[in-house]
Amino acid sequence: MIQIDDLTFSAWGRRFFDRASVAVPPGAKVGLVGRNGVGKSTLFKIILGELQPDGGAILLPKTARVASVDQEHPATPVSLIDTILAADVEREALNAELETAAPERLGEIYARLIEIDADRAPARAGEILAGLGFSVEDLTRPMAEFSGGWRMRVALAAALFAEPDMLLLDEPTNYLDLEGALWLEARLKRYPHSALIISHDRELLNNSVDAILHVAGGKLELYTGGYDDFEKRRAEKARLQASTKQKQEAERAHLQSFIDRFKAKASKAAQAQSRVKRLAKLEPIATTIEEHVAPFHLPSPKRPLAPPLMHLTDATIAYGDDAPVLRDLNLTLDVDDRIGLLGVNGAGKSTFAKMAAGALAVRDGRMVREGRVQVGWFHQHQIEALDPKDTPLAIIRRERPDDSESARRAKLASFGLAFDKQETTVDALSGGERARLLLNLVAMQAPHLLILDEPTNHLDIDSRRALLDALNDYGGAVILITHDRSLMELVADRLWLAADNTVKPFAGDMDDYAKFVLDRTRAGQRAPGQGREKKAKRRAA
Repeated sequence: MIQIDDLTFSAWGRRFFDRASVAVPPGAKVGLVGRNGVGKSTLFKIILGELQPDGGAILLPKTARVASVDQEHPATPVSLIDTILAADVEREALNAELETAAPERLGEIYARLIEIDADRAPARAGEILAGLGFSVEDLTRPMAEFSGGWRMRVALAAALFAEPDMLLLDEPTNYLDLEGALWLEARLKRYPHSALIISHDRELLNNSVDAILHVAGGKLELYTGGYDDFEKRRAEKARLQASTKQKQEAERAHLQSFIDRFKAKASKAAQAQSRVKRLAKLEPIATTIEEHVAPFHLPSPKRPLAPPLMHLTDATIAYGDDAPVLRDLNLTLDVDDRIGLLGVNGAGKSTFAKMAAGALAVRDGRMVREGRVQVGWFHQHQIEALDPKDTPLAIIRRERPDDSESARRAKLASFGLAFDKQETTVDALSGGERARLLLNLVAMQAPHLLILDEPTNHLDIDSRRALLDALNDYGGAVILITHDRSLMELVADRLWLAADNTVKPFAGDMDDYAKFVLDRTRAGQRAPGQGREKKAKRRAA
């Protein structure tokens, strides 16, 4: 479907691609992976014609339709369903042409509409929107009524509905909840054309793609299979390269030793010269360069507390005098619990996290909390609230006023922020660097409870693994909200589900929950509990 030949591209003082070549077969779903900043999004822009390469070519069939997902659909007065239907440009054009077409053309138009299954378009659009979390009532709402996050889902829905020959998706799960990510994973498996997907979601890369395209060192290399297969084969390749390099270095040393010993002896001159030629012909063995990934530091509480940390009896949570977001809460959180909090966006997960962090009181019922409990609470609004002109060094000076400057810098370095980044303004840091800074800061005081609300946004796969390792070493309690299924599976030992205006234990594991979500979507049911939290927060603001 797409052929990349000797692609070369440099910009902003960097070389992103250096004579890179690869062929992606028709109909393949391919995960595009590589460390942040290596050029994955840049490659998309080159494919779309938004950037021109310095050399080489990208070859696609002349009639191929290539499309990417807009970051956010505009806030227009057009209804949600009409916005999605308009994404199928051919269907829209054919329907418009019916109004003015000559009689002899009408037969061709109707034949083509039947061929593209135009009559089923509204139902197909509704299926996609339901999978991404929209309700039946949402279909007639104007786009201007949706928040930015929901308009990002609209942009994704429009691209999936249009079904281009080559679909380019850049971090499609970043603005989805876990339920939306599970649905997208299943949908991409059935996508009828080619797709290139930039993602740090390990489960999506294992379950929805046929191959992994790795970007590193200016080159592109295609591996068949999912992400776990890619990691195994890349590790084996690195091992073989290291072994071959070691053997070559031993041979090089042996040849050089012979040359040094006998080059001055006339009787050995011919042999020495042949070894000089042999040495010159030894091509250097390229080795796989693995960049260092800084660990996360999540220190365990110094003095464990007696259980439970929190106990709720018939508790109700609300914003002001509004209708309750959550009610009938009867839950116990122990000192070493690892709770995965499930539920669609708007079901009350963030409200529950806010209550557990002590930032929102229980309105009715009873909550017993260990009086000495210290809480570390990470949420996306913290990243958004950072002063863009602040610096990591200035932030940690405020957090640790009694530390020496060298101790503060050492602490930032342990967070993965090198010396040159420590006085860089926040607006010049990457999303991953900002997330790293805050994740480490909220855990710095060794809290008894860590509440992590979507901690993996902006983290690459290696950083997510580092976070997983740190969480598994951490000795306190954890409440985790994430759309990263792999992280949820490997951290949580109990699952709670926010649905129908309450939170209750979920009887099952993540495979059971994935089946539950997809069964509901196939049945055309609205996800439980959606909307109450959003409305309550909006009125409280």
